[in-house]
Parts: sequence; C-alpha cells; structure tokens
Amino acid sequence: MKLRVIVLGAGFGGLELSSILSETIGDNLDLTLIDQNDSFFFGFSKLDVMFGHKAANTVKIPYSSITKPGVRFCKEIITAIDPVTKTVTTPNGTHKADVLVVALGANYDIAATPGLAEYGNEYYTFEGAVKLRDIIPNIKKGHAIVGVCGAPFKCPPAPSEGALMLHDYLTSGGLRDECTISLVIPFGSPIPPSPDSSKALVKAFEERNIQFIPQHKVSALREKTAILDDGTELPFDLFLGIPKHVAPDVVLQSGLTENGWIPVDRANLLTKFPGVYAIGDVTSIGTPKAGVFAEGAAKIAAASIIAAYRGTENDNPYTGAGSCYIEFGKGQVARVDVDFFSGPKPFGIHHDASELLVIDKEIFGSSRKARWFGLNDAKQDAATGLAEQVTQTN
Repeated sequence: MKLRVIVLGAGFGGLELSSILSETIGDNLDLTLIDQNDSFFFGFSKLDVMFGHKAANTVKIPYSSITKPGVRFCKEIITAIDPVTKTVTTPNGTHKADVLVVALGANYDIAATPGLAEYGNEYYTFEGAVKLRDIIPNIKKGHAIVGVCGAPFKCPPAPSEGALMLHDYLTSGGLRDECTISLVIPFGSPIPPSPDSSKALVKAFEERNIQFIPQHKVSALREKTAILDDGTELPFDLFLGIPKHVAPDVVLQSGLTENGWIPVDRANLLTKFPGVYAIGDVTSIGTPKAGVFAEGAAKIAAASIIAAYRGTENDNPYTGAGSCYIEFGKGQVARVDVDFFSGPKPFGIHHDASELLVIDKEIFGSSRKARWFGLNDAKQDAATGLAEQVTQTN
C-alpha cells in the first residue's frame, strides 16, 4: 500500500522533504504538495530585486517544474487543517493522508505596526521588494531607516544586509554624502549566536557611517517619523521595515499552536498529534526562521517518516545546524555556520566576507534548484520564460 503524505507549503522545508521521500520511497509514495503560489524564489533574491540587480521575473521558478516520482503539486489555498484526521480543506475539496507535514512558514502582520502600511515600506514580501525597486531610485537625500518591527523574524542577517546594500546603492549613485542610514534591531548584536559575525558587521557599519541602534524595535510610524519601543522618535525620508511575523491564520485555527507557533519534538519534528509533523518557520523549535534550518528539519522529519513506514526508528535527532550567507556589499559575501543544539548554548563560526563566498552562495542556490526542480541554469531560463508567458497570458 502506498504511503499517503500531504505536505503543506513548498518552501525550503516542503521541497526538501518531498525530494527525500520521493528518492527513498519512490513508487510506494503518494505525496501531495500544496502551496497557494505557483512559483518558488529564494528569500535572498528579494534583495537583488529591491536594488535592481535582477528582474523580478528572473528569480522565480515555477512549481510546474517539479517532476518527482510519487509527488503531485497542487496550487490551492488551504482553508482548514484537521490534525486529528489529517485532513486538509481547500476550495477544490479535501485531501486526506496517513502523514501530514505543516511547512507553511510565517506570515507578516503589517497592521501590527501602526503606520507601517501608510508611511513605510517593507521588503520581506516579494511584492514589497518589487515596489521598493521603484521607490529607492527616487531618494536623493535625507535619512533612511532599516527597522525591525517585531521578533522573531526571518533571516536574522537580512536587516544588516539591507542597510549595507542601501549604502552601496547610494554610493554608486553619488548620493551617499546626501543621505544618512540607521539600522534598528531588537537584539544586542546583529547575529547573537556568532560574536565574530556581529563584530564584523558592526565594524562594517562604522566604516560606512551607518548608525546601529540595537535592543530596540520600531513600534509605530507617523508621517516621516519612526517611533521606537522606548518612545524615541527618528525622522526618516525612507523606511525599510521588517514586519512582525505570525503563523498563518489557518494554522492558528487548527489547534496545532501554542503561544502563536507550533511546538514540535526536537528528536523527530512530530507535533502533539500522531502522524502530524511541522518544520520550518511555523514552529517554535528554537532555531532562526530561515530556509536552511527548515531544510535541516525536513531531513529529520523525512527520516522519521521513512522509519515509521518501515517499522523502524530514526536515531538522528535534529541538530539545529545551518549556514547563513551575509551580503556585506562591495561584491563580497560572508558566511556564518551556526549550531543551536549541540552545545550548552548556540554558537556560530564566522567566515570573513570575500568574493569566493559569492561563488559559494551561488552554488548553494544552483544546487537546490537542481535537486528540487531538476534545473540547471539553461533549464531554469527556459522554465522562467515559460512562467512569464503564462503570467502574460493570464
């Protein structure tokens, strides 16, 4: 009998888990991968779009490229999740499985920060990044703020990257002397698990005259004024915000969450419901909300699912290890290798920014495009072109 699996969400976690199960179980797998979107993109590509380094239509990969044995992709909006019966409802009907995996990530609560929608901008949604691509070139002088509006948030280096890349953008246009930049984050350092990465970033801020404001978040915006959580007011001409993150409504209504996120067993990524797993940003497991950690969790969840299917046990718990790339600007990228669960406390190893790590980051992306979608660069160009044609037709 085939193993029926439903995977909700086709991000890093959902794609990696689906790939592993397809490779391992093959013809005995009946996996339905559901996502409301028709294409995938790497989170870091939003910065490339925002600063005009890449066109928006070139960074998306259509899910129609997935041709893995036993895997069927469905573009549907999930309206209800029943973890007891492992049933998922969409406008097209219901899906029922033996195993349910929730990998729906985190959503953004723009309204949680008064004034953000009216007076600011955000670059965590793809639409927000595309919008900023047209807004940023209009800034000729004044003060820019990159500000975090709530924690936890996806990709902890991204606020620092935004400030450094904005510096580069203004410098290349000869406008840096006419503009000031501030970075507001709720942590005491840019990358708390890695003191060396944090020191390197703080040094980069100092060298570029970027004002670093730690241990604060932006609680509200008025017209051209950001209000911090201690009441401090900062004037701005451009606000680039990281909005408050929340679990999707359908997850909050499912009975899976506690304190806003899904708790899971670190050893196997199981929820409190038998046969129901959760991976990635939607969980409260204790790692950063970043794709590489969702991918790592997917490996353990997949191993647990395979072991249960075969009547054995998976003896390898989730280690909470992963590597994050950090855009330092000036054509250089750094990397931090972080481990959250192996030692008494999380720790990170810093690799200095270099041009070699730019290549390393490119390999990171291309290897996953090949693994999840079977695409080399030429095939991706063709798939991107087809997706663009479909969009124009629709």
